[in-house]
Amino acid sequence: MKIGLFDSGLGGLIVTHGLIKNLPDYDYLYLGDTARVPYGNRSQEVVYEFTKSGVEYLFEHGCQLVILACNTASAEALRRIQNEYLPEHYPERRVLGVLVPGAEEAIAHTHNGKVGIIATRGTVDSQAYIREVHKLNPHIKVFQQAAPLLVPLVENNAFAYAEPILGDYIAPLLTEGVDTLVLGCTHYPLFKAHLRKRLAGKIAVVSQDEFIPTKLADYLRRHPEINQKLSKNGTHHFLVTDLAPSTREVARIIFGAPITLEKVTLD
Repeated sequence: MKIGLFDSGLGGLIVTHGLIKNLPDYDYLYLGDTARVPYGNRSQEVVYEFTKSGVEYLFEHGCQLVILACNTASAEALRRIQNEYLPEHYPERRVLGVLVPGAEEAIAHTHNGKVGIIATRGTVDSQAYIREVHKLNPHIKVFQQAAPLLVPLVENNAFAYAEPILGDYIAPLLTEGVDTLVLGCTHYPLFKAHLRKRLAGKIAVVSQDEFIPTKLADYLRRHPEINQKLSKNGTHHFLVTDLAPSTREVARIIFGAPITLEKVTLD
């Protein structure tokens, strides 16, 4: 049984690359819903239905464990999938999100108790990061900023336009005095080098591709009954729901090497 990763588009390839690099023995199946990206401007019900169809596809194709690499899906669909969908349809399978690990990392990095989040409009409106941070430490102040243009920049290989857009997005957070910036979307690690250079080490930049592998390894140590079911042949396959002319090149940039993409259809 494989580890599945589901994302609204190609951004989750960054997390997948980190997992393959740090936990290379496992078998991975990636599914990016490129036909319907982005999810950040969708209603909660639509995000749930899209996410459920992706999770179901991965389960039907041999995944024991699915990680929702998409923060919007984690914010707006994960809890319902865990509480309603899994018990009825796949009680022995597991679906994990990226918000709780992100909240844990934010708290671990902040010194002044002020954390900034940049994320999609859907993730920001859900207040999910604020809830998860405050569950762990109610004294932390969390400031959010929706950054809806960043996903289209990534998916269309338009990084040249990122400089002024990023500046506008982080300015309100800097004004609030945050000392930690969480990149609350799996597409956003593509901008981490630029942000770290811009912030000159004064603000910690928390990027999911850097901590998700460690968090997953810890989860599997704590859940040997899941780990024992996972196959370990070192294979990885990449599926998308649409192959636009730029998709392969964007995937290469995100993953850091050429990969083979297969187009599939979700019901």
